[in-house]
Amino acid sequence: MDSPDEAEARVRLPQLRLDELLEELQARLDAARGTRDRVHSLLEAVLSVGRELDLEHVLHSIVEAAAALVDARYAALGVIGPDGKRLSAFHTVGVGEEQIARIGPLPEGHGILGELIRHPEPLRLPRLSEHVSSYGFPPHHPPMNTFLGVPIRVRDQVFGNLYLTEKRGGAHFDEEDESVLSTLAVAAGVAIDNARLYEQSRLRERWLRANAEITRSLMSGSERGEALGLIAERAREITGAALAVLTMPMRDTDSLVVELATGQGAEEHQGLVLAVDKSLTGLAFATAAPVRSADITRDTRVSADAPRFTGLGPAVAVPFGAAGEGVRGVVLLVRRAGGAVFTQKETESLQGFAAQAALAMELAERRRDAEQIAVLQDRDRIARDLHDLAIQRLFATGMTLQSAGRLIEQGPAAERVLRAVDDLDETIKIIRSTIFGLRERDAAGAGLRSRTVRVVGEAAPVLGFAPSLRMEGLLDTEVPGRIAEHVIAVLSEALTNAARHARADRVAVALETDGREVRLTVTDNGVGVPSGGRRSGLRNLAERAGQLGGELRLTSPADGGTSLVWCVPVPDEG
Repeated sequence: MDSPDEAEARVRLPQLRLDELLEELQARLDAARGTRDRVHSLLEAVLSVGRELDLEHVLHSIVEAAAALVDARYAALGVIGPDGKRLSAFHTVGVGEEQIARIGPLPEGHGILGELIRHPEPLRLPRLSEHVSSYGFPPHHPPMNTFLGVPIRVRDQVFGNLYLTEKRGGAHFDEEDESVLSTLAVAAGVAIDNARLYEQSRLRERWLRANAEITRSLMSGSERGEALGLIAERAREITGAALAVLTMPMRDTDSLVVELATGQGAEEHQGLVLAVDKSLTGLAFATAAPVRSADITRDTRVSADAPRFTGLGPAVAVPFGAAGEGVRGVVLLVRRAGGAVFTQKETESLQGFAAQAALAMELAERRRDAEQIAVLQDRDRIARDLHDLAIQRLFATGMTLQSAGRLIEQGPAAERVLRAVDDLDETIKIIRSTIFGLRERDAAGAGLRSRTVRVVGEAAPVLGFAPSLRMEGLLDTEVPGRIAEHVIAVLSEALTNAARHARADRVAVALETDGREVRLTVTDNGVGVPSGGRRSGLRNLAERAGQLGGELRLTSPADGGTSLVWCVPVPDEG
């Protein structure tokens, strides 16, 4: 028979076993509930990451989700650069902006961070400092001990790495943390790929819109300079460049001239003449292929005596031109210092844009040529009709009047008929002159009007402002070519003198003819002609006028300045 103590022990033993079983069951239920909650959190994180389409937002969502899933105090996502050896971008959670500024430049991929770049496999460390690749932290960096790193792959290529440190509560990262983070990394790779595709489609759309805008502008008759400005500005905006420069080859030389520049420091580039062998644009022009530079300020291919790229860095020069026509020019794009280097894909997109823009320019030029041919053909038809119809009828009318004049006995009536015949002869001369102008003006290259406009326009950069211009009369038909040459020479000399000596801010040019004389007047509001100054230039102008039977008059208006009047007779060449 058992003692009372033994009986009590037998009763308590099943109770103890039951408590242990209940505790174990509760632990398993808690673990299952924890696993369920964690799986739920992982699914939520995957859905959250997959909802974003903007790449920057996607990357930030990945870092936040990773930190929450493994309960890490600090998390970061390092994007591996094009060289595959360094980090080109770094997204963090847990470290404030002020603290980041105190720490200094963002990591480039040395130490433990570089370990995952060199060996893209998950890495767990109980203490960072004990790893052979660790060499400490920079000043003001928060202390970090535990570490978990996982690579992110996009289409079998390592895009970057997730770095997590300092698991809350002082615990170490375990296998489950690694598994959860690896699963998130797979979802992150898909989300990053989708965001990249979306970004590329939007970028293609922007390039297409820019090409359509340029084509529409050119086909609607916009000036070439306006179209070039649109090309440079759209290329700069889409690529995020700080500076865009368009260079064109100079005629009959081996140099390039900057025809247009827009953006940071554009005024320092405008009008520059560049040697082909001492610039990125020259190299792109000579090789007919894109040229990239990681830092244009340190590139040995750029002339050292042209410090025009202060504050700038990565650059790309892309030639453009129609197929079979050679290189028409080069567009140079430069980003700010510290900006991303132009990638191969960006360069290819820029090449496509430049090719389409060049094709639009080519089509617009061909269209203008066709319109010009149509105008010339129409002028030829008008000239032919005037000669074959109008002049013949005037001749017939004149001969009829001459015959009728012999039958008129009264003096006044006969005189009136003779005057009418003379008027018809004069009209025939005018029509013949007009026919000559219609047929020969454009064939010769340019008439007096267009040459005058060109000389006045070329003087604007030298003067610092555009002179005003007024023209009257039949300058192209009534002023003979030999006199027109003198007019252009006198105008060029007068504008040069005004730029050198007048110190004026206003110049007015007037060119007029009444069929009997041609008069050129150049007036400025400058300091006038000094009494003891050199007058060799004025003497040359006076001699030109004297050779043609004209004169040169130089006066000073009451309100100051100088008025030059060059006037010569127009001979009757009918």
